[in-house]
Amino acid sequence: MSQVLTILANEPGERIAVKTIFGALSDRSFALLVVLLGLPNCLPMPPPIPALCAVVLIVVAGQMVFLRPSPWLPRSLMTRSVPRADFVRAVGRALPFVNRLERWSQPRWNLFDARMGGVLSGLLLMSLAIGMLFAAPFIGQVPFGVAVCLVGLGQVERDGLLVVSGIVAGVIGTALSAGFLYAVFKTVESMI
Repeated sequence: MSQVLTILANEPGERIAVKTIFGALSDRSFALLVVLLGLPNCLPMPPPIPALCAVVLIVVAGQMVFLRPSPWLPRSLMTRSVPRADFVRAVGRALPFVNRLERWSQPRWNLFDARMGGVLSGLLLMSLAIGMLFAAPFIGQVPFGVAVCLVGLGQVERDGLLVVSGIVAGVIGTALSAGFLYAVFKTVESMI
């Protein structure tokens, strides 16, 4: 995973297109794509980036639920891009963490390896993506981004402990978003 991130961070140009990310993944599977879609959300990002990643992740997770052998995205999504500077910044901050996880991770608690596991992990990722889509602006998507990355890395390394850690991060993100929505609702209610 760290090698793929380094290659993508060194791509030339001002923006990195989704099709470039797919080209770097080639036949590496859904799990690496999941990590790459969660990675930009591990830092506070301006509004279009979390929504774009969440929409693409919903499409990818849906394909996992229906047991598609490899990821596919419509051409309109493949031509979308993110600013290279934002991607490089996210990779720079994530690489030390990813390197530590790769050294620590090992195959254990093989939760999502079987055929039914693909369906369950797809449903889990879809719920995290929906949470990311409706998270509080700027900071709200961070727990969901971390959760998606942990689930993806857990799938890459066949490490169920990382997947469970991702689920815990997703629950924290859901609680934070619910608290934010409750605070907004109470503020509007008190103004009325």
